Amino acid sequence: MSGLKLSKLFAMLLMLVFMVACAQSPVGTDAIGQLKINNLSHPEKNVYASGQPTKEELSSLAQSGIKHVINLRPLQEQEWNEAEYVESLGMQYHSIPVAGAVDVTVENATKLSALLKQVGSDKTLVHCSSSNRVGALIALSEAKLNGEGVEESVSQGKRWGLTTLEPAVRQEISNP
Repeated sequence: MSGLKLSKLFAMLLMLVFMVACAQSPVGTDAIGQLKINNLSHPEKNVYASGQPTKEELSSLAQSGIKHVINLRPLQEQEWNEAEYVESLGMQYHSIPVAGAVDVTVENATKLSALLKQVGSDKTLVHCSSSNRVGALIALSEAKLNGEGVEESVSQGKRWGLTTLEPAVRQEISNP
């Protein structure tokens, strides 16, 4: 084989290895994507969604460039002062308490949407205990604030973690 053919073969092999590596990492190949946070996803550029991160994971997130943490868990669900810890790491802490299906409302979806717009292009983590409430508010926002259809809204919500709150989201979307 000539040198040119070997070079092309080598380049194609490298590209194939790169594509396989990327395909196996749904969250991403960056440092954040390598963390083992429960239900971690990367649904939007610079925005991650997840379940509850540990203190160690929050520290890693800060070191990886996360600037904002948006927590949807109400205080009664929290076992430690996340706000204080997040701020001690140099990140900004935001809270929108969503206790469950009863708090999957257009009002809370509007608050989350406004907060995500406010943080702009800063790297941000939005979490609850499993990412289900995160996805629920995103789905509701897509339908009620952005005018998307039910199926598209639910699909977007699932990208962010929507699971068992889907019936509540569908009901809320159908309310006038």
